[in-house]
Amino acid sequence: MSLFGDGLDAAVQKSFTRPAPKSAGAQMRYLVKQLKGTKAVAQMLRISQRTVERYVKDQIKKPRPELAARMEREVKKRWQPQVRARARQKAATTGGIVIDTRARIGYTAPVGSTDDARIRHLTVALPPQYAARLFDAQQAGADDRQLQQIAAEGLKEVYFQDAGRRAGQLEEVRFTDVEQVEFEL
Repeated sequence: MSLFGDGLDAAVQKSFTRPAPKSAGAQMRYLVKQLKGTKAVAQMLRISQRTVERYVKDQIKKPRPELAARMEREVKKRWQPQVRARARQKAATTGGIVIDTRARIGYTAPVGSTDDARIRHLTVALPPQYAARLFDAQQAGADDRQLQQIAAEGLKEVYFQDAGRRAGQLEEVRFTDVEQVEFEL
């Protein structure tokens, strides 16, 4: 499970203008159309081609829970690509992204300041350049640790340093033990 990657995907999915297919048959038909054939869908979902065909014809209506989750994830990954791209573009150029997190956050600072990491619940609006960096890294296949580092840099600049108005000596923000993270565009 990828907290940051899934959080970014969920934020983008909120911008969908139409709901994604819900029934197993509709989801399977959509995937067959997108991948241009039942064989490709069968390989992607790790099931037989015959099983895919039976879902398409509504001969099977109720998939196993883990197959249902895989189908839903694959459909949402491909659903409304233009809307998804527009939402990302808007966040990366004008809108920015809001991060709501509960995690252990501390920082490296000069001697004499209280830099102990502690559990904090923060809701911070990050500027568009951080949204762009998060989405670019996600599309380049970055793992959760890399996405978490970008978010930490954004929190350092916006929350701790207030865009350069305070804590100028702050060196590094430690962002660990993430309990929850959500993004909003």
